Amino acid sequence: MTYLTSIPSSQDTGIGFILVIDRRQDKWTSVKASVLRIAASFPANLQLVLVLRPTGFFQRTLSDIAFKFNRDDFKMKVPIIMLSSVPELHGYIDKSQLTEDLGGTLDYCHSRWLCHRTAIESFALMVKQTAQMLQSFGTELAETELPNDVQSTSLVLSAHTEKKDKMKEDMKLALQEGHTILESIREPLAKNPEYSLNQDQLDNQTTVQRLLAQLNETEAAFDEFWAKHQQKLEQCLQLRHFEQNFREVKVALDLVSQKMTTLADVGNSLAHVEHLLKDLANFEEKSNVSVEKARALCLEGSQLIENKHYAVDSIHPKCNELQHLCDHFAAEIGKRRNLLNKSLELHGLLETSMKWCDEGIYLLASQPVDKCQSQDGAEAALQEIEKFLETGAENKIQELNKIYKEYESILNQDLTEHVQKVFQKQESMEEMFHRRQVSLKKLAAKQTRPVQPVAPRPEAFTKSPCPSPGIRRGSENSSSSEGNALRRGNYRRAKSEMSENQQVRSGSTGDEEESLAILRRHVMNELLDTERVYVEELLCVLEGYAAEMDNPLMMHLISTSLQNKKDVLFGNMEEIYHFHNRIFLRELENYIDCPELVGRCFLERMEEFQIYEKYCQNKPRSESLWRQCSDCPFFQECQKKLDHKLSLDSYLLKPVQRITKYQLLLKEMLKYSKNCEGAEDLQEALSSILGILKAVNDSMHLIAITGYDGNLNDLGKLLMQGSFSVWTDHKKGHSKVKDLARFKPMQRHLFLHEKAVLFCKKREENGEGYEKAPSYSYKQSLNMTAVGITENVKGDNKKFEIWYNAREEVYIVQAPTPEIKAAWVNEIRKVLTSQLQACREASQHRALEQSQSLPLPASSNTSPSRGNTKAVKKLEERKTDPLSLEGYGSSASLPKPPEKGKGWSKTSHSLEASEDNDGWSSAEEPVNSSDAEEDGGAGPRKLVPGKYTVVVDQEKGGLEALPAKSGDVVEVMNEGDEGLWYVRNLTTSKEGWVPASSLSTLIGKSRSAQCLSSSGKSPRPQFTHLDPLASQPKANLRGKKNCNQVDSDS
Repeated sequence: MTYLTSIPSSQDTGIGFILVIDRRQDKWTSVKASVLRIAASFPANLQLVLVLRPTGFFQRTLSDIAFKFNRDDFKMKVPIIMLSSVPELHGYIDKSQLTEDLGGTLDYCHSRWLCHRTAIESFALMVKQTAQMLQSFGTELAETELPNDVQSTSLVLSAHTEKKDKMKEDMKLALQEGHTILESIREPLAKNPEYSLNQDQLDNQTTVQRLLAQLNETEAAFDEFWAKHQQKLEQCLQLRHFEQNFREVKVALDLVSQKMTTLADVGNSLAHVEHLLKDLANFEEKSNVSVEKARALCLEGSQLIENKHYAVDSIHPKCNELQHLCDHFAAEIGKRRNLLNKSLELHGLLETSMKWCDEGIYLLASQPVDKCQSQDGAEAALQEIEKFLETGAENKIQELNKIYKEYESILNQDLTEHVQKVFQKQESMEEMFHRRQVSLKKLAAKQTRPVQPVAPRPEAFTKSPCPSPGIRRGSENSSSSEGNALRRGNYRRAKSEMSENQQVRSGSTGDEEESLAILRRHVMNELLDTERVYVEELLCVLEGYAAEMDNPLMMHLISTSLQNKKDVLFGNMEEIYHFHNRIFLRELENYIDCPELVGRCFLERMEEFQIYEKYCQNKPRSESLWRQCSDCPFFQECQKKLDHKLSLDSYLLKPVQRITKYQLLLKEMLKYSKNCEGAEDLQEALSSILGILKAVNDSMHLIAITGYDGNLNDLGKLLMQGSFSVWTDHKKGHSKVKDLARFKPMQRHLFLHEKAVLFCKKREENGEGYEKAPSYSYKQSLNMTAVGITENVKGDNKKFEIWYNAREEVYIVQAPTPEIKAAWVNEIRKVLTSQLQACREASQHRALEQSQSLPLPASSNTSPSRGNTKAVKKLEERKTDPLSLEGYGSSASLPKPPEKGKGWSKTSHSLEASEDNDGWSSAEEPVNSSDAEEDGGAGPRKLVPGKYTVVVDQEKGGLEALPAKSGDVVEVMNEGDEGLWYVRNLTTSKEGWVPASSLSTLIGKSRSAQCLSSSGKSPRPQFTHLDPLASQPKANLRGKKNCNQVDSDS
């Protein structure tokens, strides 16, 4: 009852209620219970109670009696009327107010009414809860503090937006629920437009509409609040972004400003200034990225201010600061560019002046002195000089003070000194021109020598065959005074002309020296400039690539195949950089004023240049690694940061290119310094650098040898390497193998070391770049202590023999060219000669000790002291002549000869040997020396007709001296005094005198051959020339069979 009475409006409730109780089908007991409950607890204003009593006779009678007797029990404040039928009810209530079951016309469905009421109450509750949630969320938003960083602000904005979206979704569901209820209430109208809603339906409709309106108002208020809150959060996020970008841009601009302060150099040359301008342009281009960010951020801040941001007081100062920094950068860049342009202009003037001076010096040096002696030649040279001086108005520095004043802003101490030097050079050159002009004007103004008229002699005098002495004396006396005067005048004139010519020549010589000095300075400047660039490039690679490989931030870009491979990729580049940056470049700068002495700098640091050999040996591994990883993003990122146009492999090649560049620069310097103090040092430095290049090239081949069990370093220095065709002929070999080897050559790559020669087989080249380098399979090696050579082989001037152990193994080697063969033969000869010299010195030392320890002889006709002195003198003479191949003398003063087949010995000879088969070989037994040697004498070398080979270069020392080079073949013509032989050079067809000691190898006209070998045991060299008319020594007959075999194989 309480619920039902609370449903109507307050106005309706105030009128009161009429209660109809329908108990027509019930018993009296139920009627009594209902009436008692109503009488006890009806909650509202009850006006009347109408009860339809039961229709049954018994129940109706019972109800009438009971009602009368229990009226007082009900204690009702309102009347209760008992009705017997529905028509009686119609007398109290109009039919329009009654439902159909009570005989009325009211359209009412109680179940529908309950459904609507339930839905309306549920909707009302939903509206109430939604309002409460929105209120709570609004309070939370209002109390939220704004974060101080971008990330937190973004998180707060994202969280609040997510909650707002959820609220909006709940509100949307509530509105949908309300509209659904409203449609359900209006459903009868939708079916029948003529249908009119009853009061309850109208009340329900009004209730739902009121709830929907309330919900819409709540949503609108929340949307308005959210819009303000969202705007505030978004502005806060914009502010935090602005502040963060401001800090980043501020740091970048500070770095730019700091870098700007270091750009104070104005350059020391035109090329340097152009390089600085280029660097400035690159710096400006890179810095513009930061400047453009700053300008964009400043514009963003202005837009925030225009959009009425809540933090205008914080944004405006930052925008002003950014604008100030950008304007300051632009001003500093402009100022810096103006200074460099001024410097470029000044250096352009200086370069033009220096070029003009150099051209002037070249002009002076190019004027031939002999042509200037004539009047026409002097005038032509004078015109050249005057024409050249006319170009000085636009090429030379006019006023030094004007230069100082105009370029005061860029003149530092070094640049001022440079300007002074150029001006002094200009003045010196003009002074040289002035002196030359004076000399040429004197030569041009010199009068032509007059021709003295001479009267013809009388005819009588000319026809008289025998004039009288008196007349002759008279004519001589009469003309003597005039002749003397004429001669004196001519002498004075000639003397003055000679003095003038000497002055011109001396001036020309001075000009030529000045020209050479300029050229030397140019070479020195190129050496220094390229050295500085080289050091900068190495540093750039080490910092931009090598150091970045250890950077944790770059590790994700490095592929697995590249990790921990920095030493393989870069080799010892860091060691090379430190050597050049800390030592070599600084020492080179000390020679800038004396470039002709720069060879000393190279010689002092020649050992340090050996580090290039290590770098080049690692280059194949580096190149292979680069080919595998060249597409790695790490290299692309580093190249992008460094702004390099070339990839890393181009910079890894720089050390190889640099070591080859030095020899070119040294050649140029030597070309212009031949008469200078440091010419010898330059030549030695050039030779040393070329030696390093050769060693580097040889080592690249040496590291490719495979299959050698020992240590290659134990074989000594690598002297030469190259590919040859090789035939073998061994005494112990099978006959068929020997015949086959005789006709079919093997392709072998030979490596000549100080202690051994290696035979290798060259393998096929594959791959690309350094991977294409060949490999060499080791086959065999020969110890140089048991090696001998035969320089020429019959029928081919490109062949020579290398044999081993007294010709037990013979290798016929064919070089690609005769020049390569000569180089190899000479190098092997040097090795054998050095071994011979070492053995000889050891034998001399032992002989000297032995001679000093012998007892004095008892012979009366020989003085002991004299004998000892003579032996010592002989040993000393031989010691001072290392290329002399004479014997050691008798066995009385020397150690015993070595065993058979060992040591240095004279080879056997055969008349069937090749005509040109000369060389170094060994035989089985030594041959005794000449009689002079047996007597202990050390006389001059005796003439033996035949062909000889020059082993020491001979410079032209006199008018009849014959210049010859090592390796030339000469033929002896005559024997002179003091060890000189008159020979004819078969290479140049020239004749002259040469020392007999410089002719080591000789060939007799009997087709004999002479060879030499070395061994490590007590060597004793013996040399004998075989004359075809003389009898054969016994040792030669004994060795004839072996030589015949070798010659037939050759």
